[in-house]
Amino acid sequence: MSLQWTLIAGFLYIEIVVVLLLVLPIASPKRWNSLFKSRFLQGLQAQAGIYFMILLAVLVLFLLDAIREMRKYSHHEGDGEHKHLDAEMQENMRLFRAQRNFYISGFALFLSLVIRRLVSLISSQAGLLAQSEAALKQAAGASSAARAFMKDANEPNKEVDNLKKQVKELEAELILEAKDKKALKSQAENLTKEYDRLCEEHSKLQKQVTVSGKGDKKDD
Repeated sequence: MSLQWTLIAGFLYIEIVVVLLLVLPIASPKRWNSLFKSRFLQGLQAQAGIYFMILLAVLVLFLLDAIREMRKYSHHEGDGEHKHLDAEMQENMRLFRAQRNFYISGFALFLSLVIRRLVSLISSQAGLLAQSEAALKQAAGASSAARAFMKDANEPNKEVDNLKKQVKELEAELILEAKDKKALKSQAENLTKEYDRLCEEHSKLQKQVTVSGKGDKKDD
């Protein structure tokens, strides 16, 4: 295998490893996204598009070269001429190499597109997860605020209920005091009547005593 195809094959093996790492549940999308946004990759991000297009162009050129070689040696294989066995084996070997190079360059090109798509999807998923977490935190904060508001709203109601209860207790006390006052007034009126009656009886008794005293003096 020539040097360029050895490099492309090595690049293909690296792509396979990268795809496996991205597909297997080794790290969460957040960690991958933090890795993608690292300083090193952020420094390359400005030129990443140019590098990717150059890489695709190189892989496409090698793929076209492999297709050309395949067509070339397939055409020779189809000739009806009798060739020497060594020449035929060499052409078959070259055809095999052209086919191998075709698969190597084709899979390398395909995996390059797959990796780019996976990176984009993982970044989007990480962004959606961050948005969902932010929404959940916001909803939790709103729920806490609503609970606090309901609690504050219920406190005045409790105060009003306490005031109503106190008013009812005061009204009951006033009713009791009014009853007690009425009873005391009635009792005082009865005492006044009884005092008047006693005074009247006392006056009558005094008159009787005076009359009886005068009668005794006349008899003497």
